[in-house]
Amino acid sequence: MKFRNLVETIDFIELVNCEDMSVEIEGVSYNSKKTKPNEIFICLPGEHVDGHEYAEDAVNNGAVACIVERQLNLDIPQVVVENSQEALSKISAEYYANPSLKLNIIGVTGTNGKTTVTHLIQKLYEAFDNKCALIGTLGYKFKSNDEYQGGGHTTPQAPELQSLLYDINEKCINNVVMEVSSHSLVQHRVDYVDFRGAVFTNLTQDHLDFHITMENYFRAKAKLFEDLVSGDFAVINADDAYAERFKEVISPSVNLYTYGIASKADVMAKDITFDGNGASYTCVIRGKEYKVNLLINGMFSIYNVLAATATALALGFDTEKALHVFEQIRGVAGRFEIIVNKPTVIVDYAHTPDGLENVLKASREITPNGGNLICIFGCGGDRDATKRPKMGEIAEKLADKVIVTSDNPRSENPQQIITDILAGFKSTADVIVEPDRELAIKEAYKLANANDVVLVAGKGHEDYQIIGAQTIHFDDREKVREIFIGV
Repeated sequence: MKFRNLVETIDFIELVNCEDMSVEIEGVSYNSKKTKPNEIFICLPGEHVDGHEYAEDAVNNGAVACIVERQLNLDIPQVVVENSQEALSKISAEYYANPSLKLNIIGVTGTNGKTTVTHLIQKLYEAFDNKCALIGTLGYKFKSNDEYQGGGHTTPQAPELQSLLYDINEKCINNVVMEVSSHSLVQHRVDYVDFRGAVFTNLTQDHLDFHITMENYFRAKAKLFEDLVSGDFAVINADDAYAERFKEVISPSVNLYTYGIASKADVMAKDITFDGNGASYTCVIRGKEYKVNLLINGMFSIYNVLAATATALALGFDTEKALHVFEQIRGVAGRFEIIVNKPTVIVDYAHTPDGLENVLKASREITPNGGNLICIFGCGGDRDATKRPKMGEIAEKLADKVIVTSDNPRSENPQQIITDILAGFKSTADVIVEPDRELAIKEAYKLANANDVVLVAGKGHEDYQIIGAQTIHFDDREKVREIFIGV
């Protein structure tokens, strides 16, 4: 694609060294180390590094033009813009011929539940003989039974996302369901993605190290719904405290569907029961009742299935058949995943106060009479510190025994993170503190009897620990199997 054609699509302040704009652009880059010959390099100012400082490296690697927010002392074409992240999103979409316009894309956003809901929707599409790709925290896949590829950000950066959407279209897949993180909305990664529908799961405290306030966090999530247009659809959790505010930002011409348990909604659940085999409830869809037996457990799982059921309603699928599809699903890796039985050991991704509370309540539902609920958890370093004592308070209230450990301490001192968590306990006399996560799981093994339930929370599907500048292999599921059953 000609440099001139890309530049014409964006708003710019100034053109520098752009006498000849006929150069052919063969890729879009924002990482100088990965820049290839004949690519355009976009200088992104970030929290820790500034892409402008690496533009010369990108040029040495073959970049033939730069998008900048300030002029650089480089003898190559430069386009000065007000916001290079916005420019990156626009240029990426143009370079890949705006693939989202040819696809039906559903975005799922919220603090918790995004991964499970996207997987349910992908299965839903396939049950009705529609191909559907999935993009999210675990990576991406073109079919539900594919292995995950990629991974990293919950929502990829604009060039990777637009390239992936282009590949999806080339494979003649018409539908996409993707997790949309608050970071991606604020950072303009999805600015030029045309969403057909949006699903809201819930909004509770998380990422305040980035957003600072819950209001900012809400505004970020709300952007996905503000951008919907006539004929699109929105699915809203009517039980969430922010439900009405999300409804307010949606255009009247957008089709609105709601789900809930405590609130009147299009899709509701009542007569809910839990046991070791899963959850059962009566699903009420606009007055019509269906008995549902899930293989997954916990109140949060019911909310996730309700969200997917409301999406089925929005898409015009037969809802009774959709419910039968959901009854066959055994869950997502690292999401309330039962690894061992007797004692029951569960690994879950819960890393927020609300998430931890939900999985502890779900764990309690399946704890046999006379059994103890043992909780192992920590909090990530270089992230919102205000949630740490809240999670400590929740663990003390809902678990019988608590082991506080590390969870991706990053550049922070693990002991300081643990001290922050312990501040939420009324008494720490019976709390076991073990910063080494493997040893913490071994402590649970020593404590647990056959009737007990052990919840290992915080990392879920992750197979690494970030300690200082090092990323080491560590998988809770592997360690649980190794320690509890010797495999």
